[in-house]
Amino acid sequence: MKSAVTEDNAEPNGLPTLADNFKKSGSSLGVTVKPVVNAIGILRYLAHKGAPERAADIARHLEINPSTCFNILRTLVSEDVVDFNPLSKTYSAGLGLARLAEQLVTQGQRVQLASPLMRDLAIAQGITVTLWRRMGNDRIVLVLSESSPTDLHIYMPLGQRLPILMGASGRLFVGQMNLSEEVLRAEFANIRWARALSFEEYLEQVHLTQCQGWAVDDGYFSDGVLAIAAPVRDPIGSIAYTASAVMIRSQHSDGTARIKTLGESLKELGIRLESVLF
Repeated sequence: MKSAVTEDNAEPNGLPTLADNFKKSGSSLGVTVKPVVNAIGILRYLAHKGAPERAADIARHLEINPSTCFNILRTLVSEDVVDFNPLSKTYSAGLGLARLAEQLVTQGQRVQLASPLMRDLAIAQGITVTLWRRMGNDRIVLVLSESSPTDLHIYMPLGQRLPILMGASGRLFVGQMNLSEEVLRAEFANIRWARALSFEEYLEQVHLTQCQGWAVDDGYFSDGVLAIAAPVRDPIGSIAYTASAVMIRSQHSDGTARIKTLGESLKELGIRLESVLF
């Protein structure tokens, strides 16, 4: 039996428009480096176009200064992600870009290897276990979900995106982002919580998370849902994913002891997932 959870802050899982693909706005949680944004826009454009293009045409389509566009293209050629044809003086997506895509496919395969570990915990504890991946400075995305087949479980669609501050996972990610209180307060104010939560309470929960190594969201992300999350760190120690247990609050009325047990179990799962995902 499953219960669906929807969230007003979640982004639709539809396909982006062509304009969205070529132009992305920067995150309010970080500094936008314009040349990097332009470089990514060029790569998206060439990959979508599928045919060689002249620098002037690329600059016109993407509304980039022609000189800037040429310099970025020359850099991308030197990095082997864009090919240049000296006869036609055109640019196209390079072999290096294909290699990067292959690496991402491999990463997707590694995520699938996390499934049995998550399923084991879901079955043992009668919960739904989810894996969230950080996307830039302002979003997290659900990449994997496993549930106990014999218990009431919560359905969340893969690809669902949330503001990075939200949920139990958000309390983990924000703890390593080194945001000023002013910036954090402004971002917090933009989030619609399912039930009342003051900034001071949120900040206290973030600090507690840093001390115990796992986080709790008790119905603030979605009314009636309890979530507990632990970090999955990359080789340099940054939180790249979180493993989260999601359950109906009324299912687990035994309180603090149960939450602590699940928190510690998720910490162990996070460490095990590190050897699979990296």
